[in-house]
Amino acid sequence: MQIRDYLLRRLALLPVIMLGVSVIVFTLTRFTGSPVGIYASPNMSPDEIAALEARYLLDQPIPFQYAAWIGGLFRGDLGWSGVSVAPVTEVIGLKFAATLELAIAAGLIAVFVGVALGTLAGVRRNKAPDHVARLFSILGASTPTFWFGLLLLVPFYLWLDWFPLGRSTPDIFSSIIHPTGMYTLDAIIALSPVAFFDALRHLVLPAVVLAFGAMAIIVRMMRSSMVEAMSEEYVDAARAKGLPNKIVIRRHARRNALLPTTTVIGLSFGFLLQGAVAVELIFRWPGLGQWVTSAVLAGDQATIMAYVLITALIFMTVNLAVDIAYAYLDRRVVLGG
Repeated sequence: MQIRDYLLRRLALLPVIMLGVSVIVFTLTRFTGSPVGIYASPNMSPDEIAALEARYLLDQPIPFQYAAWIGGLFRGDLGWSGVSVAPVTEVIGLKFAATLELAIAAGLIAVFVGVALGTLAGVRRNKAPDHVARLFSILGASTPTFWFGLLLLVPFYLWLDWFPLGRSTPDIFSSIIHPTGMYTLDAIIALSPVAFFDALRHLVLPAVVLAFGAMAIIVRMMRSSMVEAMSEEYVDAARAKGLPNKIVIRRHARRNALLPTTTVIGLSFGFLLQGAVAVELIFRWPGLGQWVTSAVLAGDQATIMAYVLITALIFMTVNLAVDIAYAYLDRRVVLGG
């Protein structure tokens, strides 16, 4: 199947899948009880609560409530966020930009360090770099994110004060316009080196913590792929031609070893977006993770449903991008339905 046909077919299925996700998440949230509590106050009378339920159509059957919610979704109305005291559509863009910036930074760290360390471990198999890489991957896979975050927080924030909490220093960013919502990029657009380095100081520590687990997976996959690639006949043929070892590794072995690693990298990015909850809570990063945690504790169903929908959309988009990238990297791959 051609890549274009495959892309069109997957894009045509996207609304159907999202519709199914919306039905499931709406039904499950309604099973937890009426969402009127997020809108009501303790001193309201039963009549006032009944009027509130009628206002938000909560006195109607669940299928009617779902139809009204879907209608609002198509109009760009995702409901009212009780934890943010604002419409969900106004808040979700800001929260998503914060989480996306953190995930991109963590993804870049995980990819560059993971591919480099995995390549070195595969080339230097059963030697010191390989042992270090394997120890690193074991630690990354077994260390809880919240514990690793606290471990780095004590020396670098409490003792040395190198990396502050939050996203920025208010005094520095008070005059910066945020066209993208990603502070490092906004500082570059504003041509403000002071704001950029301030945003970077806030970003480094949570990005490293978030990237640690993904790095471990990429290192392990890259090492295994490199070990397999280095034993292939085309590597021996390249060496027999007299090519330098660096060229053989970079252009032949590593390029083919990146094929299976590409899938892991793509899926890791999706999990970075979803796994930022603990990191955002520890480092006071005002993103989707911190937002949805507050929503769950408060029973804010509109916020929870919006979070699930955007997370599902991200995962499907990432999976599609990985499939397309894999097909471009290896023309032998035949894309199916």
